[in-house]
Amino acid sequence: MNAKMPELKACFEAAGFTEVRTLLSSGNLVFNARSSSLAALERRAEAAMQAGLGRSFGTIVRSAEFLQAFIEADPFAEFGLGPDAKRVVTFLRQPAESTLALPIEQDGASILKFTGSEVFAAYEPGPKGPVFMTLLERSFGKNITTRTLDTVRKCAGA
Repeated sequence: MNAKMPELKACFEAAGFTEVRTLLSSGNLVFNARSSSLAALERRAEAAMQAGLGRSFGTIVRSAEFLQAFIEADPFAEFGLGPDAKRVVTFLRQPAESTLALPIEQDGASILKFTGSEVFAAYEPGPKGPVFMTLLERSFGKNITTRTLDTVRKCAGA
């Protein structure tokens, strides 16, 4: 069950996060916080949700600076994807190692690149639905969050 964005925002504000804004309706929040490690911010965010909502969701935090540099680096440029290809980025909660031979392709979906903390995938929408999510979860587990490149761009600019 997902949280309503106004309730989610209120939880973060009550926990002392500042300039909290919701972005889209998919659980993206933008906020300011005291300087801290990403892991500490993730724990603090989850505690805020538990306190305010009575439940918590796995949280993955990236700084605005990281996301801005990420977008400026144009991470999909090297793949020569067609204009209809949907570009998606999967963020891992913790850096991981992978021995996967990439790309991995199935039913129009491809895992293209893995950096340790991010996975780059692309797909062409088709009748089999979100095949790329099955590929990602099978390869990296469920402690991930996936966003389109457009959503990442919006988060970076927020």
